[in-house]
Amino acid sequence: MTIATSFTAEITRDKNSGWTCVAWPESVGVLGTGKSVKVAAAIHGHEFQATFLPIGGMHMLPLRAAILKAIKKQVGDTVEVSLEDRL
Repeated sequence: MTIATSFTAEITRDKNSGWTCVAWPESVGVLGTGKSVKVAAAIHGHEFQATFLPIGGMHMLPLRAAILKAIKKQVGDTVEVSLEDRL
């Protein structure tokens, strides 16, 4: 299912899991659920697949070290996340 939307977020480290991620406060309204959602996405032209995980009424998107290295970003940087498809 095509999503075709984007959002800007700061890369953070989740307090509970310690994972590096971006949080998306509007996610539940756009994705239509508060449950986990697999997506095809891109950050700064780097395409990848990941799962949005629910946290406190919104979702977080974990970012693997390989993605951060590819886009040359780290915790504290702001990125534009483009969502292409819900898988």
